[in-house]
Amino acid sequence: MMPSHNLHGHSDPHSQDHGHRHESSRALNAAHDHLFLGDSHARNERRTWLVIAITATMMVVEIVAGNLFGSMALVADGWHMSTHATALLITALAYLYARKHAHNRRFSFGTGKLGDLAGFASAVVLALIALLIGWESLMRLRSPVAIDFNEAISVAVVGLAVNLLCAWLLKDDHHHHGHDHGHHAHHGHAGEDKNLRAAYLHVLADALTSVLAIAALALGSLYGWTWLDPAMGIVGGLVIARWSWWLIRDAGSVLIDYIPEGEDLPDEIEEIITREGADIVDLHVWQLGPGHHGAIVSIVTDKPRAPSYYREKLAAIQDLSHVTVEIEARAA
Repeated sequence: MMPSHNLHGHSDPHSQDHGHRHESSRALNAAHDHLFLGDSHARNERRTWLVIAITATMMVVEIVAGNLFGSMALVADGWHMSTHATALLITALAYLYARKHAHNRRFSFGTGKLGDLAGFASAVVLALIALLIGWESLMRLRSPVAIDFNEAISVAVVGLAVNLLCAWLLKDDHHHHGHDHGHHAHHGHAGEDKNLRAAYLHVLADALTSVLAIAALALGSLYGWTWLDPAMGIVGGLVIARWSWWLIRDAGSVLIDYIPEGEDLPDEIEEIITREGADIVDLHVWQLGPGHHGAIVSIVTDKPRAPSYYREKLAAIQDLSHVTVEIEARAA
């Protein structure tokens, strides 16, 4: 029987003899902490605040210009920008809170999953926006309104340019979809920052509505098809609703500790342990944050080894950041 240890070999005085060996470890870190934020957390936080600043500036310019020049299209788009900026605040504040409380010990496994919580909330907001767009479009189909095509197209083009810039700033170009560990590759989205993806989808949804609006307005001005504008609104609402569902599903799965299809980390753990002549009798794997997983591994074997031995073997799995190992000798 051996006492509990963390990764760095400190004994746990509260450990009791239950015929098991326990080890809690944080792989590949110089200190035992629970810092499970994504690798690009600081970068993503800075860019989110920059996008909010751009959006808020555009909002003020459109509202002021609209009132000065009597353009209701500009005023309406300005207020739309305000809802857009407010939604992005969810992303920015989640980054801020997660960073500020990253070392708060009351968060048992760190603040890495706050991004997934924010992503889930943003996805719900995105779904509501899709419903509002669809409803407004249906009302416009029933009761058409006069459209100043040239002014509306100009506003949509400016909005599209701003949203494309914001989408470029929020693109998760640091995300990689796989880690080659010598025996398996992850094909899931475990390292994906759901918080950043939510912000990206918000600006992408806005860009999509601008593209559809430009197409509908251009055809409407040429052929007098005023019905095309609200029809495109319905199409855009359906596409945005689908995006929101994907994000709700992906972020929600992390919140309830569901391992998605294609995420083969449990298989990697089992392969390593089995190769050492041991069997896994209980295994729990969950995501702690972007690119970080935790695992509880219960092992039974004929020839038990020191906990550090299994810890060193499992350290080969790059995404495994916090491990608890329980070892028991096989009954005769």
